[in-house]
Amino acid sequence: MGISAVACIVLSAILMLNAQQSNGALSAETQMLIEEANMSGPYLGLVIPNSFEMDPLLQSPNFTSSNLFIDFSGRRFRFGTIANKQVILVMTGLSMINAAITTQLLLSVFNIEGVVHYGIAGHANPSFNLADVVIPQYWSHSALWSWQRYGKGPQDELPLEANGDYTREFGYLNVANYTVNATDGSSYDNLLNNIWFQPEEVFPIDGTPEERQHAFWVAVDPLYYEISQKLEELELERCLNATTCLPHTPKVARVQRGTSASIFLSNAAYRSFLYDKFNITPLDMESASVGLICLQQRVPFIAIRSLSSSLTGGGSGDPNEASKFITLASKNSVTAVVEFIEQLSLHQLLINH
Repeated sequence: MGISAVACIVLSAILMLNAQQSNGALSAETQMLIEEANMSGPYLGLVIPNSFEMDPLLQSPNFTSSNLFIDFSGRRFRFGTIANKQVILVMTGLSMINAAITTQLLLSVFNIEGVVHYGIAGHANPSFNLADVVIPQYWSHSALWSWQRYGKGPQDELPLEANGDYTREFGYLNVANYTVNATDGSSYDNLLNNIWFQPEEVFPIDGTPEERQHAFWVAVDPLYYEISQKLEELELERCLNATTCLPHTPKVARVQRGTSASIFLSNAAYRSFLYDKFNITPLDMESASVGLICLQQRVPFIAIRSLSSSLTGGGSGDPNEASKFITLASKNSVTAVVEFIEQLSLHQLLINH
């Protein structure tokens, strides 16, 4: 084969590789790194919303980096160990969509035994305080709605309800119940009417392709939840620095339910509604999304959230409270996650021996 022919082949390969990369496909080098990494698996996937939640773990003496990271699809997958357990750390970015995309990439590409999601959150439960860490047994996505036409009520069927697309099973928010400054004693209505909460459509990998199932409450893994009970004895930090300390000692607690939506919630009325209606404790923008992907992929999942404010939309009345105590809340979430991984590693060691 002549030099010109070889040059043409090499040039064609380079052009194909560039085309793959520009179209979002994995390069040959990235594919090789992934294959080599997966041979050393499985890994526990740590899915983290933002850098201020990830950095305390990267800086923790409990995390040992392997100095391997793999970049693709706008994400960086960092490899290391915690408590002798191999882990992959990945940051999602804000919101349900980013969390879902990142979790799906993690599970589709790498050899993952389970997913631990952690970070900070607002909250709706008056039994808890700033910098407490909570671990819900169930998560929901509370911003998938059927918004009912004005003039229709709870007794009226929703559009497409007969087809199984929408349901009245999980209840509704009546906007008129939140009318204020009404002084003449008469009842009030609202053109915004009723918002009905809907379950997600899910397509599990062990189901029939394109045959939907529905899920409103997504349960965390039963074993993970059982192991997390040991975290309730954990001591958490209460001081932001030498001069700024909380009046209470933060605690870790397992709770019944959390909820997520691509909404930054700072409204006391809606927070109270979610608590009264669904018994919600943490409110965030990612956890349910991670849980829904893990449900469909049949991968064990748990979410651990530290509360970054008093009560969402209320509490101290300080609108900057969340930003002020992000550092403390983030550190406490990392402390809880490290302890969870240590307990999980110990449990698996005992089982294997």
